[in-house]
Amino acid sequence: MSTEENKQFIQRYFDAINGKPKPPAVLDLYMADNDLKAHIQTAEEAFPLYRLDAEEILAEGDLVSVRGWVRGVHRGPFMGVPPTGKPVEFSIFITYRIAAGKIVEHWMLTDNITVMQQIGMMPNPA
Repeated sequence: MSTEENKQFIQRYFDAINGKPKPPAVLDLYMADNDLKAHIQTAEEAFPLYRLDAEEILAEGDLVSVRGWVRGVHRGPFMGVPPTGKPVEFSIFITYRIAAGKIVEHWMLTDNITVMQQIGMMPNPA
């Protein structure tokens, strides 16, 4: 796929999962990366129907990088914290490697401190 097609593929993937259930059948359409599938399952259990909104999508060759936001509500256990019902919003940066029309690898950075503050695991700075 071309660089532009890879960017469009990632946008279609986001459109398919944002604010919706993320069952294995849907994930299998977009990825062969089992680590990413496991991460999505864990996130979906803690923040059901979460959104991943891209602010910027950049691509080079078979790599697509996304800078954006995750938004959801803490409705399931997360890092040992029972559900709080609190909204969460935190920044994320992900690079995907695409091969044969699927995500085959990913590298992700998330603002975990903000998440922990928002669900009460850590105090907010004064």
